[in-house]
Amino acid sequence: MNVLTIGGAMVDTIVVIDSDKIEQMKMLNAESSFLLLEEGVKTEADQISSSIGGGAINAAVAAARLGHRTSTIVRVGRDPKAGTIIDRLVEEGVELNSIVTDEDEPTGASVIVSSHDRNAAVFTYRGANTRLQPGDIPASAFEGKNLVYVANLSNNSADCYPLIVERAKTAGAELAVNPGVRQLTARYDDFWSSLCKIDILSINRTEAQALMPRLLQSFSEGGAALAVKSGDPIPPLAKRGLRNGGYEMTLVKFMGALMELGVGTVVLTDGANGAFIAQNGQIHFREAQHVEAGATTGAGDAFSATFASYLSSTKDVFQSLGAAAINAASVVRFVDTQSGLLSKEALQHELERVTNPSIYSWQI
Repeated sequence: MNVLTIGGAMVDTIVVIDSDKIEQMKMLNAESSFLLLEEGVKTEADQISSSIGGGAINAAVAAARLGHRTSTIVRVGRDPKAGTIIDRLVEEGVELNSIVTDEDEPTGASVIVSSHDRNAAVFTYRGANTRLQPGDIPASAFEGKNLVYVANLSNNSADCYPLIVERAKTAGAELAVNPGVRQLTARYDDFWSSLCKIDILSINRTEAQALMPRLLQSFSEGGAALAVKSGDPIPPLAKRGLRNGGYEMTLVKFMGALMELGVGTVVLTDGANGAFIAQNGQIHFREAQHVEAGATTGAGDAFSATFASYLSSTKDVFQSLGAAAINAASVVRFVDTQSGLLSKEALQHELERVTNPSIYSWQI
């Protein structure tokens, strides 16, 4: 299978701090928590390292390790960080012919702080990632592609999203989209008009709640609860629903609305609480694999890219859901976003080893 990924490329500086050296504050009546850095003092770190990241690069490495011929469209600066990214892609066998060099902006970079729950805080400088141009999206890059995976796009790069959708569908590729909150708010009209062309939409709970205001214009709030069978667990997100600005929408109504608008398959992840897949009038839920976490950064990219790659190649939603959960859990074990990404052989071995996964299905 031929895969093209589009989005961001980053060099990550990862700082791991022991929990007793940095304070954590959790809100009682909200979902936010904070890591608190003390001013004017040096905080001892357990580890400081550098690695490669970014949505498009993480997805490209995931697809390449699963045995797919993979290329990526990203924009990098003319600097050593770009060389580091390209070296990694060469090592992973990802084709480089669609990478664009920006003469003015540096390669994107981030600082990831991991402590306590390992749900890392991230400081991001997007740099060249914001500067994709229509000329960087040639039709030739899409020729022969079976799957086009679009990661988070921001600023000027997000303006290219309609062209990317057009190129993918003209080429006859399946379109998988994993947008970020900024794209869903500042560039919502473009995203809304593309929903009927998206084959696989992957979002997390925060991104889902960012979608709610526009959905509420066409669909009322509230909705039916998940019809859970006796003995089945009630996942936390199915119990509480989605909330934004004082409005609430049940999981069933949210997923059903997106499918009514034309999305083929909806993937909604909720971190350690598991993931939901809506397809063909059904919702499937799989509990997350529980592992000792190094950092949660990159788990969403691993889940989304693995699910899209498996579903596009196998058409088996249950195998795709299992593979995505296993690969995401493997990534969580490490502090960086790529060390845990499994090869096709290793992932297949894990799928066969887990003989009775906790997957539940309900009619919408």
